[in-house]
Amino acid sequence: MRQWLVADESITVQCLMMTQQARILVVEDEPSVRRSLERGLGAEGYGVVASATGEDGFFRATTEPFDLVILDVMLPGRSGLEVLTGLRQKVGEIPVLLLTARDSIDDRVTGLDAGADDYLVKPFAFDELLARIRSLLRRGRATASSKLSCADLEMDLLARRCLRAGRALHLTVREFDLLEYLLRHANSVVSRDMLARGVWKETGRITPLDNVIDATIARLRRKLDEPFGGSLLHTVRGVGFVLREGEP
Repeated sequence: MRQWLVADESITVQCLMMTQQARILVVEDEPSVRRSLERGLGAEGYGVVASATGEDGFFRATTEPFDLVILDVMLPGRSGLEVLTGLRQKVGEIPVLLLTARDSIDDRVTGLDAGADDYLVKPFAFDELLARIRSLLRRGRATASSKLSCADLEMDLLARRCLRAGRALHLTVREFDLLEYLLRHANSVVSRDMLARGVWKETGRITPLDNVIDATIARLRRKLDEPFGGSLLHTVRGVGFVLREGEP
């Protein structure tokens, strides 16, 4: 029997699912609720990252890959609705589930109009949370595009194929993953820290990895730009890199 999730209770989970599933970002300032969600969702096999503030949650959501964001509305500093608005402008269609202690129709309408995909009022049953997560993940996978593009560059994620001006690019696995990340953040500058987390899955900044990132960028640029006479991959000195048509 699963318990109701409230601020002073922990989650009891009987069935453990050890298979790797989606990556979920939890942005919740109440420590007991945040810890309960971390433990409960982790026990279900999800990869869980937790943030206690809107600022940290927004930073992580825009620099790391997630399949779903669980976002509390009442956060100190940057509110959940402000975070949601920023995510919709910068990240796009990542599913967002709002959590709130407010149960009025106006509050729910405000959250949904701001771009939330679903809305759950505290306290809630953990089983209901899991059902809503599964529904959002199914919806997200069904609507997510398998193709990315920038100018004359096209990437097919399902076929693991990349074309520029109709010509195939022969990329290594790492080069493909790096280019996918750059395409997902096209026209935005990405730092080495972002690439370390998003492509190499490293949370700590280490100088040798910077060298690896720079070397991989150089190899990718030789395949992506040099044969075509026009640059898409640009270096922004002292900041990072940007994939865009024209000069950065």
